[in-house]
Amino acid sequence: MASKTAVIAWGSGEDGQLGIGNNEEREWVCAIKALQTETVRSVVAGSRNSLAICDDGKLFTWGWNQRGTLGHPPETKTETIPSQVKALANVKIVQAAIGGWHCLAVDDQGRAYAWGIILLLYSNHLVANETDEKLKSTCGNEYGQCGEEPERKDDTGRPLKRDIIIPQRCASKLSVRQVAAGGTHSVVLTHEGHVWTWGQPWPPGDIKQISTPMRVQGLERVRIIAVGAFHNLALLEDGILWAWGNNEYGQLGTGDTQPRSQPIPVQGLSGLTLVDIAAGGWHSTALTDDGEVYGWGRGEHGRLGFGDDKSSKMVPQRVQLLVGEDIIQVSCGGTHSVALTRDGHMFSFGRGDHGRLGYGRKVTTGHPSEVPINLQPPKNLSSGETVGRWCAKLVACGGRHTLATVEWHPDES
Repeated sequence: MASKTAVIAWGSGEDGQLGIGNNEEREWVCAIKALQTETVRSVVAGSRNSLAICDDGKLFTWGWNQRGTLGHPPETKTETIPSQVKALANVKIVQAAIGGWHCLAVDDQGRAYAWGIILLLYSNHLVANETDEKLKSTCGNEYGQCGEEPERKDDTGRPLKRDIIIPQRCASKLSVRQVAAGGTHSVVLTHEGHVWTWGQPWPPGDIKQISTPMRVQGLERVRIIAVGAFHNLALLEDGILWAWGNNEYGQLGTGDTQPRSQPIPVQGLSGLTLVDIAAGGWHSTALTDDGEVYGWGRGEHGRLGFGDDKSSKMVPQRVQLLVGEDIIQVSCGGTHSVALTRDGHMFSFGRGDHGRLGYGRKVTTGHPSEVPINLQPPKNLSSGETVGRWCAKLVACGGRHTLATVEWHPDES
C-alpha cells in the first residue's frame, strides 16, 4: 500500500539541511525521498541541520555535522541524506530539539539525551546507565548545554572543549516531558510541570553559564515551553504566559527591552485562551483557541506578519493578516515564520532569500502568502483517491529553511 504521507522541505540547502541528496537551495517545496519508507510523526529544523522522529521512535538527522551535531561521528562536514541515529536505536524517541550547536531528545520513559558541541566535562551524576557503552563518554559543552559539571581545564584555567558525538543521557534525575534548545542553552519541562535549564542562557559574557540543571523559580504547572536564541517562554496550565531571558527587541513581551533573569508575565494577552507558543531567533508568537495569532519581538524582514510594518513590537499584537484563517500552529525561524491552518494550508512571511518562503519568489515581505504543496499524488492510489490534495500537518522553521509533514487527502466527492 502506498504511503499517503510525506516530509517536505524548502529554502537553503548549503549544509544539506533539506535532506534531498545535494546542497542546492529550493524555492518550492520538495519531498525528502529518503524518508518515504518511514512514518514520520514530527520534524525539527535547526539553524543548519534537521531531524525527524518516526512513529516507532526512530530518530533521523541530516545537515551540518562538522562537530557531531547529527549524533554520530562526522565523516563529512555535511550530510545531505537523513540517517538514523544508531546510538538511540534501542529507545523510543518522542520529541527533540535543535539548538545553535547542540541537540536534545527525550524518550517515552522521560529520559533526556544530549549531543553536539561542548567544554570537556566528566560526568557521573547525570549519565544514568554507566554500563551502556553507547551512552558512555567524557562529555561537556562549550556553554554547558549538555548539563554536566565542568571539572577539566587547560593550563590557562579555561574549560577544555569537546564535542559529544554520541548522544548521552543528561538531566537523568528528571522525568522529562519536553526538551527545548536555545543558541547555547537547554531547557526541559518535567512531568511535574517544572522547568529546568542549563548552559549559557544569554549571549556569552552577559551572564554566568549554568553547568548543572537548575530549576527555574516561580514556575508551577507549566504546560508548554518554547525557546528562541536567548529567550524563553512558558505557558502555564492556567493560561498565563511567562517569559525570561534576552529582550533586546521586546521578544519577552513586557513592554520594554530590559532583559529578565527570572520569569515575568507577558503583557497584552489577558482574556485570551492560549493553546500554543513559539519562539524564533528574536521573535515570539502565541496562538489562541479560536485560531488567531499574536506576535511580538523583532519585526525586521516582516517576520511578525504585520504587512509593511516591520518595526519591533514590545507587547503582543494580533496578526490581522491571518484573521479568519483558523491557524493551528505557528513556527518561528531565524528571520521568517510559517503559519499552518486547520485545513492544511501554510502561510509564510519574513525574509525571502534562499527561497525560504517556499513560493518561488525570493521576496522579503511581512504579508503572509500561501506555500503551494506541488507534489505528485502518492502512487498506487485507488481510483477514488487520485483526485485530492496534500495537506500540511506540522511545520518547522529553521535558520534559513523549513520542513513540514504532509498527508494526502482525497476529494470527498
